Amino acid sequence: MITQVQSQLHTLRDLLRFAVSQFNKAGLYFGHGSANAYDEAAYLILKSLYLPLDQLDSFLDARVTTDECEHVLKIIERRVKDRIPAAYLMHEAWLGEYSFYVDERVIIPRSFIAELLQTQLSPWIIDPDVVTTALDLCTGSGCLAILMAHSFPNATIDAADISVQALAVAHKNTQDYGLEERVDLIESNLFSALQKKRYDLIISNPPYVNAKSMAQLPLEYRHEPENALASGMDGLDATRQILQQAAKHLTDDGILVVEIGHNHAALEQAYPKLPFTWLETSAGDEFVFLLQRDQLPLA
Repeated sequence: MITQVQSQLHTLRDLLRFAVSQFNKAGLYFGHGSANAYDEAAYLILKSLYLPLDQLDSFLDARVTTDECEHVLKIIERRVKDRIPAAYLMHEAWLGEYSFYVDERVIIPRSFIAELLQTQLSPWIIDPDVVTTALDLCTGSGCLAILMAHSFPNATIDAADISVQALAVAHKNTQDYGLEERVDLIESNLFSALQKKRYDLIISNPPYVNAKSMAQLPLEYRHEPENALASGMDGLDATRQILQQAAKHLTDDGILVVEIGHNHAALEQAYPKLPFTWLETSAGDEFVFLLQRDQLPLA
């Protein structure tokens, strides 16, 4: 691809048009930040050339050097041939206004819980200052733990994950945000290493993809760690364990918030007596539930 077209592409506009055509022709899947070929092409080109992400129009007719053109084309080629998500190519993912380092040791951040943390889980948490202990279970890149630290300024945060490799990425992100003193990274298979710790707030975006969906995943998702996605035949293996054990790790007035993907119906069928509160997100109210400690089963 590079040698065939490089001499014919001179401006950012040329590169953008070429990238969009290649992405559409290849039938790429966009589910890790960008919604379509144009947005992803614009992001990759601007980021590759160290240009402001919100100023594409200002640079569309700027000419690129030979080295710059070759560099961008290599990125485009990797996205098309290897189906590597843009977040891994650029080592960057965004949740709202916060950016995080990512690589293939962690799932690419995309959680509706991030939206809910922007409002500090109001009205379920009336006074954010009284939250002094919180847990991000299955923390991955550490993104939600970092958002919790910003939302609840008096809280110390535990961020737990079964993967040592994921925790290494989370460590980099907590360092980047200067939160090493407030976010404690813990290697733990769900609650197994947390002993008798109790929290005012537990959030979790655990694995929740069922076996049928795992078998049909687009190639882009296959670059992500399988253990951060797959959760048994019905996608609820991790969620079941969380529901069984959460009560003993919550303070008396503590709350549990868990994201479960498209498993709303399956979860309510499995737990018909649990009074789930389904929280409103930009995608609707079927993806994140909340339970108070006294609503949870006691282990």
